[in-house]
Amino acid sequence: MPLKIIGVGFGRTGTESLYTALNQLGYPCYHMFEVLRNKANRTHLDFWLRVAKAGPGKQHDWEQVFSRYTAAVDNPACVVWRELLATYPDAKIILTLHPKGADAWYDSTMDTIYFTQSAWQFKVLKALTPFGRKFGTMAEKLIWQRGHQNTMENRERAMAYYERHIETIKAEVPPDRLLVFTVDQGWGPLCAFLGLPVPATPFPNVNSRAEFQKIKRGLMGGAYAILAIGAGVAASLIYGASRMIGS
Repeated sequence: MPLKIIGVGFGRTGTESLYTALNQLGYPCYHMFEVLRNKANRTHLDFWLRVAKAGPGKQHDWEQVFSRYTAAVDNPACVVWRELLATYPDAKIILTLHPKGADAWYDSTMDTIYFTQSAWQFKVLKALTPFGRKFGTMAEKLIWQRGHQNTMENRERAMAYYERHIETIKAEVPPDRLLVFTVDQGWGPLCAFLGLPVPATPFPNVNSRAEFQKIKRGLMGGAYAILAIGAGVAASLIYGASRMIGS
């Protein structure tokens, strides 16, 4: 199925709420969670790692990951928005913005998804587990280097790039194909853009920092477990060596 909707907003701009909303509207939607949580997509991390290593501008067989979806939002898809626009020229484009602006977006990002770069626990996973190596390399090369141009360590530079991204999208996407959207606007603008009736249910409001911190703590727990196992193995080796020396 060709993509009908391409989300070009950065992560932490309400993309999970939009992901949930589009699924409710009948658009099977791709999101980072589809890479991490969907067991049917076990090969997708390898695909995105190849995309990350290939560099910007290179086309890939996008249907390898999008064949069961009609919409894509959030990382990693939003990073390759130019390539996707060229591949799916009839798709509608949604630019999500943080409702409270660039400052709030930056704080939210650094407090949540940037842990793949900043947390020592994830560095342990990256050094010692195949998943950590693949995901860490993909995130570093594709999201933080290419998607954010290595700006995240400097607040002012990162916020300036956030604003520049908005202007780039507005300049390159025809206005009749583009919706600039904040999730606090609710169903109205989104449904009008897609030509659909407004659902009777409230617009989804998901992916709070507290919920994300639970996910992050789970991953961090894996790092502590690995260190504990490593410490046990090391202690056994030292004990064994001391017995041999002392015998």
